[in-house]
Amino acid sequence: MLYQELAELYNRLESTTKRLEKTEILSKFLKKLSDEDKDVMYLLVGKIYPEYSEKEIGISNQTAIKAISKSTGVTDSKVLEMWKKIGDLGEVAKKLIQEKKQRTLTSHVLTVKKVIENLRKLPELEGKGTVDKKISLITELLTSAEPLEALYLVRTLIGDLRIGTQESTIRESLAKAFFENDEDAPEKIQEAIDKSNDTAEVFDYCRKRDIKELEKISMQIGKPIKAMLAQKVSTIKEGFEALGKPCALEYKYDVFRLIIHKKNSEIKLFTRSLENVTKQFPEVVEYIKQFVKGNSVILDSEAVGYDKKTKRYTSFQHISQRIRRKYHIEKLQDELPVEINVFDVLYYNGKSIIDKPFEERAKLVRQIITNHPYKIISSKQIITSDEKKAKEFYKAALKNNQEGIIMKNLKAPYKPGRRVGYMLKIKSEDKDLDLVITGAEYGKGKRSGWFSSFIVSCKGKNKGEYLEVGKVGTGIVEKEESKKDNKKVSFQELTDKIKPIIEKEDGKRVWIKPKIIVAVTYQEIQRSPNYNSGWALRFPRVTALRTDKPLLEIADLNEIEKDFKNKKRNWKFG
Repeated sequence: MLYQELAELYNRLESTTKRLEKTEILSKFLKKLSDEDKDVMYLLVGKIYPEYSEKEIGISNQTAIKAISKSTGVTDSKVLEMWKKIGDLGEVAKKLIQEKKQRTLTSHVLTVKKVIENLRKLPELEGKGTVDKKISLITELLTSAEPLEALYLVRTLIGDLRIGTQESTIRESLAKAFFENDEDAPEKIQEAIDKSNDTAEVFDYCRKRDIKELEKISMQIGKPIKAMLAQKVSTIKEGFEALGKPCALEYKYDVFRLIIHKKNSEIKLFTRSLENVTKQFPEVVEYIKQFVKGNSVILDSEAVGYDKKTKRYTSFQHISQRIRRKYHIEKLQDELPVEINVFDVLYYNGKSIIDKPFEERAKLVRQIITNHPYKIISSKQIITSDEKKAKEFYKAALKNNQEGIIMKNLKAPYKPGRRVGYMLKIKSEDKDLDLVITGAEYGKGKRSGWFSSFIVSCKGKNKGEYLEVGKVGTGIVEKEESKKDNKKVSFQELTDKIKPIIEKEDGKRVWIKPKIIVAVTYQEIQRSPNYNSGWALRFPRVTALRTDKPLLEIADLNEIEKDFKNKKRNWKFG
């Protein structure tokens, strides 16, 4: 397939915001797509590998600027100037290619195969001269690209495709292309995607036009899957009304999620964002080998930090650095120990059991886990219909330094990657949201040189839309070395993360790619004309850098509005 065909598809998809129209355009394209070109399924969402792969293109704006400069003969400073004015590096590349008067002798027609081949070489490069080698690979593509091709090549490189295709668009388009008269097809396709995290594999099975073929796709040990997510409710009574009685109640720990894969003596640990963190937690690997029965197992769990002296559970920010740090592992595991709380089992001895009811899976957890407090245990759980007992359990969770409780439907299956109504979370009175940083301002005085004020945003109602809900500068320390017990994020750390993803600058203000997620507490939400969401957080404070969470899981505008409607005013603050 020629890359020009794909670029034209991108252009048609970008030209409409209507979901049904996108589905129609994409479904027609998928009908014509051959098995040989199935890797295009990854490119449709701006990737080059399946979602479970740890490999990413990983090209910074600065590297892209150098490649555009080299391929067009325009200086870096001119490309940068145009970028500041236009705000889209892809459009800059398109414009410069259009203006280029003479094609080079090495120019040739681009194919999708060639594009994928070059892009897949990028994450493999290491060592001295890596940047120059990457620029050469990108330049080779841009030199051969037509203007429209250059637009989407550059956007793909920097992770900003902007065509509005997400997993749901892929699912609906596959259903329309190959099972148009089967109303159950979207759900069956979604289940296949959830189990495989590989849209190219799902496409392969869909092309057979037999819906039963999708049932052959199953989870595999060692291939990460997305965790099932909880919805939020305000009260235990509301939880019982939604789930029915009786239901299971478990502690909601202030932790990070850990999906554990065991195949004989081989153990792999993945976060909820599919990151492999096995090397960061060598002690957990040993716990699994010693205290988990079964030849092949996938467990859903939470890693809880605790204080070695007091044995008291600690907060997420206390142990979050164990995910981020790649070095001094032994020192960190001694200083920041974790206890693994296992609450679900998804796969056992060669079989997926996600379709089994939760009460069966929960019993199996307790059969295969040998409890060793402060190493690995099955989750703290009660099953009850009694609101009074549920409230006592909730109070005990808070007293034990946890966030709250999770309520679960006993008959429910496990739905990977979905925020379903089968499990609900109830948190303490302290309000908090996971938000993405979309802008920042340089500080002054002793904070000169750092970004010291950060614009945080929630998801909007349109795909790819992020709406500002406030500015925050508290809860952050000045330098890495000034962190107490390394619990907090620093201005220095945030500045280092922001600089490579700046999209636009205006004086001291910058706008950045929505990539950095932070947990923010606040006292209440109020209406505000100052932010494009129409809302503002009052007294916001950063409590953690959420490296464990993907962008899809940040708070959305509906959550902000619902919180405002349901709030109990703190009259001390208005």
